Amino acid sequence: MITSLSINKFRVGLILFFTLVCFFILSLVLSKTLLASWFDPAYQETENMKQIYTLSQAVDSLMLEVEAKDLYVSNIQRIISGDYGSDSSSTMGAAVDAGQARHSPSSEELYQKGEATQSIIDEFQASPPDEASYQRLSSTSFTETYFFSPIKGVVTGSFDLAKDHLGVDLVAEENEPVKAVAEGTVFFSSWTLETGYVIAIQHSNELISIYKHNSVLLKTIGESVSGGEVISVVGNTGEQTTGQHLHFELWYKGNPLNPQEFITFD
Repeated sequence: MITSLSINKFRVGLILFFTLVCFFILSLVLSKTLLASWFDPAYQETENMKQIYTLSQAVDSLMLEVEAKDLYVSNIQRIISGDYGSDSSSTMGAAVDAGQARHSPSSEELYQKGEATQSIIDEFQASPPDEASYQRLSSTSFTETYFFSPIKGVVTGSFDLAKDHLGVDLVAEENEPVKAVAEGTVFFSSWTLETGYVIAIQHSNELISIYKHNSVLLKTIGESVSGGEVISVVGNTGEQTTGQHLHFELWYKGNPLNPQEFITFD
């Protein structure tokens, strides 16, 4: 009896000891976490500073995003209206690279066949046109992108960066349908004083195509279009026109591309 009682007392004491140890450890943990957040002013101040810093970073990011979108929209409006200033493309490029160091590139920097677009052009020229009369660009930037010819016509005005002619002029038959060069979403479809009825499409990979001087627009803002789908009818609208034709532009990451390097129009 004495031995059994002694063993039971030992077990009870051992249980109490471990209970106290667990309680002590739990108290320490809570004092540094949950209880500290309730009662420790220093802890609360630290947490508040962390939240303020996080919110500050979020606000800075939002400001940069808003600034980028404002720059992007502003430059798109200038492009569509035909107002090509010396900083037109650099402004659009700044919108794409918001938050990074900005500069005002020269015309040579904006379009250098030997550097900025040569790899894309090489890939394009290496693959012959297929039966559907469109070209597939196999470069990383244009992966899975196909270009249809927007219209079958004669090129009367070529791309000339030095003269701020950032596209090609195509003369076609009257009421010739104009087609989207690739899949995308219409983000502009309206009348401008300088270039008449204009429609612009945002494609994947930061690619934009613009179609000016149309007589009729068949798509509205927000509509999705497929490559080769009719979007407008060729015309002679706007002040900057001398006859029925389509002015077509292709922009990539804020820089104008020479459409003739990628699309066969005749």
